[in-house]
Amino acid sequence: MRSGHDILVGFRRRWRLMLWLEITLYALGPAMLMYFAFSNILWTILTLLLVGSIAAIVIKPWKKSLENIASYIDLHLDATEYSTGLLLVPQEKLSGLARIQQNRVTTRLVEKLKTIKPPHHLNRGIVLVSSCVLIGLALHKYNVFGTLRKSQQPKATQETIVFKLTDTTSTIIQPPRLIDQQLIIEYPNYTQIPSLETSTMDIKAVEGSRVSWKIQFDQEIKSVTMESMGNSYPMKLIDGIYTGASTLTSAGFYNFKFTDLQDRSYVSELYAIEVIKDKSPSVEIKGIKQFTSYEYNQSKKVSFTTGITDDFGIEDAYIIATVSKGSGESVKFREEKLNFTNKVSVGSKNMNLSKKIDLDQMNMEPGDELYFYVEALDRKRPKPNVSRSETFFAVIKDTVSDAFAVEGTMGVDLMPDYFRSQRQLIIDTEKLLKDKPKLSTKDYKFKSNELGFDQKVLRLKYAEFMGDESEFGGTAEGDVESPEHEDEDHHEEGHEEEDPLAKYTHKHDSENEHNLVEEEKKEDPLEEYLHNHEDPEESTLFTQSLKSKLRQALNEMWDAELYLRLYTPEKSLPYQYRALKLIQEIKNSARIYVHRIGFDPPPIKEDKRLTGEIDEVSGYRKTETLEQEDAYPSIRVTLARLEQLISEKGSITEEDKLLFGQAGNELAEKAIEDPGRYLETLQQLKWISEDVTIPSEALEKLQKGLFLALPELQPNAVKQQQQASEINELLLKELEIND
Repeated sequence: MRSGHDILVGFRRRWRLMLWLEITLYALGPAMLMYFAFSNILWTILTLLLVGSIAAIVIKPWKKSLENIASYIDLHLDATEYSTGLLLVPQEKLSGLARIQQNRVTTRLVEKLKTIKPPHHLNRGIVLVSSCVLIGLALHKYNVFGTLRKSQQPKATQETIVFKLTDTTSTIIQPPRLIDQQLIIEYPNYTQIPSLETSTMDIKAVEGSRVSWKIQFDQEIKSVTMESMGNSYPMKLIDGIYTGASTLTSAGFYNFKFTDLQDRSYVSELYAIEVIKDKSPSVEIKGIKQFTSYEYNQSKKVSFTTGITDDFGIEDAYIIATVSKGSGESVKFREEKLNFTNKVSVGSKNMNLSKKIDLDQMNMEPGDELYFYVEALDRKRPKPNVSRSETFFAVIKDTVSDAFAVEGTMGVDLMPDYFRSQRQLIIDTEKLLKDKPKLSTKDYKFKSNELGFDQKVLRLKYAEFMGDESEFGGTAEGDVESPEHEDEDHHEEGHEEEDPLAKYTHKHDSENEHNLVEEEKKEDPLEEYLHNHEDPEESTLFTQSLKSKLRQALNEMWDAELYLRLYTPEKSLPYQYRALKLIQEIKNSARIYVHRIGFDPPPIKEDKRLTGEIDEVSGYRKTETLEQEDAYPSIRVTLARLEQLISEKGSITEEDKLLFGQAGNELAEKAIEDPGRYLETLQQLKWISEDVTIPSEALEKLQKGLFLALPELQPNAVKQQQQASEINELLLKELEIND
């Protein structure tokens, strides 16, 4: 067993380790905040050391002595009986009773020391680190300290503009030498990006940035120009420095050209211009469906949030709401511009806005519709980018339904509501079966009976189209009454007992008994040509073919209603489906089609029909030559000219320079999309157009680069003419004669 002194030493070691860990957390939090905010490694290390030193001086983990450990244990462990200090005294200096107590305390510490933890504030340190990291990420994302990072931008590699003499035949004693070059990019103010000064001539900046150049030579020269995409811009001489400026609007290439006092020209390499487009804001509406409907008596408030992001900051955001009242030709629209509940933070790159639209405050009534979308503007100048979200709809359901009717000579949509009603009955029945385990027996039967009543109302409405006047009169029930039923009714006339299924079975009125007795009638010769409105079977809106289908549908509705009244909706569903199918067939067959007005062919001559003579029939043939415009004509001519220069080793003429310049302009448009592939070829083409001597190997390389720039030719099917011999012609004639 370990001695008491060793136990206290181990506890002190644990305590000091936790305190040093706590100090590390205190120092790490501000250091990470500094790194995320300024992205500076040196400042981060200094912050880490400074905060760590201050925390160590305040906490002083090295001052935790064994006496402090003993006092702490006595205060937090009652089993030691405030005798932990005896463990620090050698046994030779203790009395017998003290030694017994020392051994007793040692035994208890071995058993219960694990229940005591050294005091520390590690949780506080973890919270501090987490908070600093979150704050630092937010500062880095929104570029709060972006203006302070100017000095931290990586310095571009020093480059020197290389000029080549265009006229290699002249003798040069000492050409002008470039001693200073500078490119200054001033980004638009709304981007909040600091200006950049570099000696690298390749440009990559936001659209609308102001770019200026400064070039200084070691001796006086005549003029300096900047050439870009076939245009030349002279540079001004100010205090011995040639300066020029331009505003970036499109990508491309440029180079410098100067002339010395002896009229010798020098041209530089090509440099790329890459323009970064300012993206439009991204707008997304969350927390609401695209179409929402409200009952007139419920709370009509549309609540949603909108997330808006932009690369350089948001200027404004608002809601465009349009209220539609009425329908048809009397519809009226009212447009309003609504602000969000929380204020738009101008310049923020990412924001979440919320809004609650009260339809009652918008003076909307039943049947009115609201269309709204969110529109956001960024800070681009002079004209901002505008984005809008999808359109969302909010409708207050109309409590009044209008019936549609037209004149008898026009197309009639007879029963649109009824078709939907039968389908809704099926949906409600299936829902009732699904909710059966959740409902009590009483509620289940009540709902089933209610559905039976709805089926009955629907059946009666359809019966009106058959010419039936009421539920009990005429042949509204659509069945044939049997004499057996009538006799039974007469025998049971004196009994008060009522059949519980009498209302729902195919039982018919006894007063219709006379309809079953065959009577001798005189046959009316005009009966089949008259439309008798007294007969319910004839007084119908449908033709004879539709009456039978509608009668079948009514019979299916009868059985569906019966099983709903008997609280067995699962047996009613098949009848409902069959009724819906019949109704759908009636709907499709009752549509009215208008004859299409089209081409009316001329009458066929019967004397020419089926004769097989085609002598007077002439064919039609159209010949047209389609030419596709060549997008690279100068490059193709240049390739042919380069082949002559390589084979004949000729000299470049002024016409060649003009041709090579035009080919360079065509290649520059393609090089903008892929500068890494075509920049070297464009550079060589630029030099050769300026009469810079290029060896034959370089010309062959230039020719290969131009070949790669041309698009692949698409296969073109053409008719080839072949020479026919006299023997072949005679053979073809013999075949035609004997055919």
